[in-house]
Amino acid sequence: MRKLLFIPYLIWIVLFVVAPLGLMVGYSFFDISGNPTLENYGAFFSSEYFEMTLSSFWYAFLITLFSLLVSYPLALAIRQTKHKMFWLLLIILPTWINLLLKTYAFIGMFGKEGLVNAVAAAFGLGELQLLFSDVAFIIVSVYIFIPFMLLPIFNAVDGIDSNLLSAARDLGASKWDTLRRVLLPLSLPGIKTGIQVVFIPSLSLFMITRLITGNKVITLGTAIEQQFLTTENWGMGATIGVFLIIAMMLVMTVTSGRSNKETGRVGRL
Repeated sequence: MRKLLFIPYLIWIVLFVVAPLGLMVGYSFFDISGNPTLENYGAFFSSEYFEMTLSSFWYAFLITLFSLLVSYPLALAIRQTKHKMFWLLLIILPTWINLLLKTYAFIGMFGKEGLVNAVAAAFGLGELQLLFSDVAFIIVSVYIFIPFMLLPIFNAVDGIDSNLLSAARDLGASKWDTLRRVLLPLSLPGIKTGIQVVFIPSLSLFMITRLITGNKVITLGTAIEQQFLTTENWGMGATIGVFLIIAMMLVMTVTSGRSNKETGRVGRL
């Protein structure tokens, strides 16, 4: 009887995971005219797509890094508050708003007559051209991904026994030593999960690059969109998608794994 309960799950996996992946891999072996070819894979290893891949990883790295630098101290601060769930809810609330609406809101803020330039003019800084820049792209992306980085980190740090921190202080550990040798090792699983849920989607961003940067920032996600919707070269778009999935699997492999070795070394002060 229990085996029958897995049938709907298996059907879902086959229809919405295995079949789409199979179609994408199959399309990658056809050119724009529908003829079988391996040229798509050869084109992907050209200098153009190599630079695009490096650019995608670089921007994904920056987005993940800044999201982590903001989210980790924020998670520690929320952990110390009395109403943790209330403050956490305030940070999560923006995720309920449509991504397109939030992006257009930033376009208004970064525009010539937006809030950023109004504040800059008040302080005599002159006009700031943030819109259509890679800086704006990183700011908007970090803002969007902070809740996804914050949640797993908060769950990790909130589950740490406060007695361990008290014991570290009683043994003479400074705040920095407590953070480095107790908090960080114990919260490492949450950090790894946060990196996964931020870095992987950052590789395939395309709508933000179009609206915020005016396509001045080209990522693998942007290239896939252009190949499918603009040039209608489904084969090349599928080929880029195949390598994007491989890259995501590599990221998951690097950031996953057991953390018992890290947590087992806690307390060596």
